[in-house]
Amino acid sequence: MSDLDGGVADHRFPGVDDADVAACLRGEKLYGDDFAADRIAAWFEEEEGAYFRLSVAGGGEYRYGYHALNRACGFRHLPARRFASVLGFGSAFGDEMLPIIDRIGHISIVEPGSGFGVRHMNGVPVTYTKPQPSGRLPFADGAFDLILCLGVLHHIPNVSAVVRELSRCAGTGGYALIREPIISMGDWRRPRPGLTRHERGIPKPILRAMVERAGFTVVREQECMFPLTRRLRPFLQGPVFNSPLAVAIDRALCALPIWSRRYHPTSFLQKLRPAAVYYVLRKD
Repeated sequence: MSDLDGGVADHRFPGVDDADVAACLRGEKLYGDDFAADRIAAWFEEEEGAYFRLSVAGGGEYRYGYHALNRACGFRHLPARRFASVLGFGSAFGDEMLPIIDRIGHISIVEPGSGFGVRHMNGVPVTYTKPQPSGRLPFADGAFDLILCLGVLHHIPNVSAVVRELSRCAGTGGYALIREPIISMGDWRRPRPGLTRHERGIPKPILRAMVERAGFTVVREQECMFPLTRRLRPFLQGPVFNSPLAVAIDRALCALPIWSRRYHPTSFLQKLRPAAVYYVLRKD
């Protein structure tokens, strides 16, 4: 085994080729994206509801923690218009919509967790739909003016198929906001505290290629979520990425051209780099 896999025996994912995993840990390919239907279905079944169990059912107080980050990297780069139909892919309770809720006509949320579910947000009607392992979405072509997919794709095996579906469902002139981790998040073959079993980050070159091949135009690409930013938490009164000041500091740190771009780090210094990317996309 290579130094990338650290000699970890693959007890959790039988049948996975060591060379294939090593290529994934180098960021050369995305683990799970080429799985056959049976393996996708098994992944989907295990991951379904996992986020709800971690964030809500685990007993902690649920509070959405990315409003300032979404404003700075996403919403402020959208046109000043009304979005009659908005899709929240994996949007849980739909909290991420709140900063622009007065500009939304209807919200559709695709969410596997049965514990989530609201009928209205500030008077805006909300409809829930469960996803399918295939990634196919039950919406017409061009059905949405805006699509939000924030921190969701890394839970999914067949990411490229889902990105193509999001593009299909985006109307001409519509927009999509996608935020995803672009680091490995550790070796996903062993248990990782606070993470679901299968989630792993998506290498940025692979993610960008996916969205462009799907038919999106990249309006803005912003790296974000530097690991040291969370150290500001004791000085704040709420989640770090709900603070405009913390987000400004985070953006300044991520913009420095000195950090490693190693997908799966093997040293402490390699861990010091932006952990996520935020895309503002347009469907032309």
